[in-house]
Parts: sequence; structure tokens; C-alpha cells
Amino acid sequence: MTDNTRVVLSSDHSAIGLRQAIAAHIAAQGWTVVDIGPTTPESTPYPEHGAAAARRVADGDCRFGIILCGTGQGIMMAANKVKGVRCGVCADTFSSRMIRQHNDANMLALGARVIGEGLALDLVDAFLTAPFDGGRHAARVEMIKALEG
Repeated sequence: MTDNTRVVLSSDHSAIGLRQAIAAHIAAQGWTVVDIGPTTPESTPYPEHGAAAARRVADGDCRFGIILCGTGQGIMMAANKVKGVRCGVCADTFSSRMIRQHNDANMLALGARVIGEGLALDLVDAFLTAPFDGGRHAARVEMIKALEG
């Protein structure tokens, strides 16, 4: 059973500082942070970091995942290859909230070269606090799950 307070964070080398700021921010809110990202600036491959975090969410070790690379796009694509993961890249709070409310997203991807720290923290807050609305959206989420095979 997933500990509902566990959030896995990972990134490539381009987003270490922003990832660490997010980790401190959500830890202060009571979330249990599982940071599996790199700590040194040497180039690292975002697909490995996205997939590693996605596996933690898919296997139930963590409730949510927050992953970062330069744009958020590549790491999001890698995470979405893991069965059971629904990850969206967001740069506005409306989208960050809606991927939870309508799509039951369990991971959020951010672009460290696209957004600043203040916006990133707002996006994370919107994502982590928004409930899944269920209802008519549940059938659509089931359709997405069926595409996994």
C-alpha cells in the first residue's frame, strides 16, 4: 500500500537546484520526499531519471512523482512509457491543477529552463493539493489506462 505522503523527485543535471528547492518546499508542508536525482552537475540522461521516478509511482512506493529536465518534455515522455503512470508537463497553475482533477495524473514534469522557482512552487502546490474529480472523468482515465495494453 502506498504511503500517501511519499513524493518521489528526480531530474537530470539541468534541474538540480530547482529540484532541491521543491524538495525543501514540500517537505515543509509535511510530504515525505524521496529524492533520487543526481547531486553533481555532470551531464546525466533524463530518460533514466524519468523512468526511475515513474517506477516508484507505478509500483506504489510513492503516491506522486515530480520530475524535471530542461523543458520537462523529455523526462515526461520517458515517465509516460512506464505502465500506470500519467504524467503531464505544466507551465501554468490551471494545467497543473487540471491534470490532477480531470486526468488523475500521478506525476508532474517541469522545465527548469522554462519556469522560475516561484512559479514552479505554485505549480507543485496546485498539483499536490488538487483532488481527482472522478465522475465523468473516471471513464476517460480508464480509456487512457486501456491504451497501455
